Amino acid sequence: MRPRASLGRVLDDLGDTLLEVLVGTPDPDVVIDGIVIHDPLDEPVYPSGALVLAVGLTGDDLIPLFRSLGGEPVAGVVARLPVTVTPELVEAADANGIALLGLRRGATWAQLSALLRSLLAEGDVGVVPQESLGGLPSGDLFAVANAVAALLDAPVTIEDRSSRVLAFSGRQDEGDPSRVEAIIGRQVPERLARVLNERGIFGELYRAQRPVVIEPWGDGVFRQRVAIAVRAGDEVLGSIWAVMDGELSAEREAALQDAAKLTALHLLQVRAGADAQRRIRSDLVATALEGGSDARSALDRLGLTNRMVVVLGAGLRGRPGEGADEQAAASDWQRLNDAFAVHMSTSVPRAAVAHIGAAVYALMPVADEAGAARAVRLAEEFRDRLGKGLPVVVAVGPAVRGINEMVEGRAVVDRVLRVLRDGHATRRVASLPDVYTQSLLLELRDLAIVRGDGPIGPIAELLAYDERHDSGLLESLEAWLDAFGDYTVAAAALFIHPNTLRYRIRRVAELSGLDLADPDQRFAALLQLRILARR
Repeated sequence: MRPRASLGRVLDDLGDTLLEVLVGTPDPDVVIDGIVIHDPLDEPVYPSGALVLAVGLTGDDLIPLFRSLGGEPVAGVVARLPVTVTPELVEAADANGIALLGLRRGATWAQLSALLRSLLAEGDVGVVPQESLGGLPSGDLFAVANAVAALLDAPVTIEDRSSRVLAFSGRQDEGDPSRVEAIIGRQVPERLARVLNERGIFGELYRAQRPVVIEPWGDGVFRQRVAIAVRAGDEVLGSIWAVMDGELSAEREAALQDAAKLTALHLLQVRAGADAQRRIRSDLVATALEGGSDARSALDRLGLTNRMVVVLGAGLRGRPGEGADEQAAASDWQRLNDAFAVHMSTSVPRAAVAHIGAAVYALMPVADEAGAARAVRLAEEFRDRLGKGLPVVVAVGPAVRGINEMVEGRAVVDRVLRVLRDGHATRRVASLPDVYTQSLLLELRDLAIVRGDGPIGPIAELLAYDERHDSGLLESLEAWLDAFGDYTVAAAALFIHPNTLRYRIRRVAELSGLDLADPDQRFAALLQLRILARR
């Protein structure tokens, strides 16, 4: 049996729907360890047997790419169809022994990347090759789908409760346009799911113990469907959908019921494997970031020994769980962890992500110190993609090498995250130079709190006066200092007339004795306002 993450497996499962071989003879046994998106402005790191996605390149543009890949451990290059195959292109591909594959029209690069990663052993944490369930590799949902399709003589998909396509069999080209659309998007189209829900088909499916027959109704659904729920006890894990015409025979019904039981075992194995893998990976990342005697072993298991690494940290702005129940807060953290892990692994296959304490950390291997700039770009892309769904902030540490530097890198990330998370900066993505002053102010405030220090001298007198008379003198002084003494700007910030502000500043000097013409006294006053008297 070929390894799951082989080029042959990729072509077997995706060839009918997404990919076709244009140039060369792909080696079906070559193992695919990662996917690389070609970027002419970035120096990529190619894992063994990499698949290169040549986004935006076609025809003659591919020739320089193939020449640059000479000596790299690349298994194939994927380009968008149509591609004009010239003798020069064939020569460039054959010279380096790299196959050229074409991505069919109608599929996006994001969809192809998601489908490829679902087939890679590196991303399929539920696969344990030494074990099997029902004669199939444990947790291999694609193998289950193909086995069920063979029993039913029909193309099959395995879907979760949200109609997300978890796996699919071959022969999907025998289905109808709606099935192809679901395979490409890895999700049943919303308009079709809405029809199924309005007709009560989902309700019937999840109540019944037997298969449910769904007649075609148009809108891309031109062939009959037969579906059955996949259960573990009383819990519905998902469903199996087969495209087949004609009456449902007793043999096919029995085959579907047996297939649902087998699929439930594999879905539970995937869930258990994912949970175990997440815990193990979190422990390894935590051990590496904390240092100590086991840190080197953790880095070895993560594949990051002797590699330069950038430490990143993502957190939720504000106090997680404030104004919400504990379960909602835990759900937000899980969403953040999963989204960050998918984003980082898509961009950097060897990146390790784990939720530790009040942050989700990522260890991102880079080629040199300039890799920190790429880490910032990835962090900004992640923040933009999340939009306003989660109040996420991301801190980017320096490029480090070795255990001691990695521990220091985490400390830097924690400092930056604190500034971003507590609302002391308008940024959402930052490194230490961006928020260094705010970080120092927070540390000074911590020191003052530990010592029990409070406002003293003129600031203390003004604070007491404000509390007695509600005069707003401290607020006016801070606005005036922030505006470098510009009465117009400061008054606009306070929504008062400039003459009112001039009167207040005179009262500040009269009551406190501050010499506002002295730069040292102005600095001391502003420092106390920032650290001790902020309300």
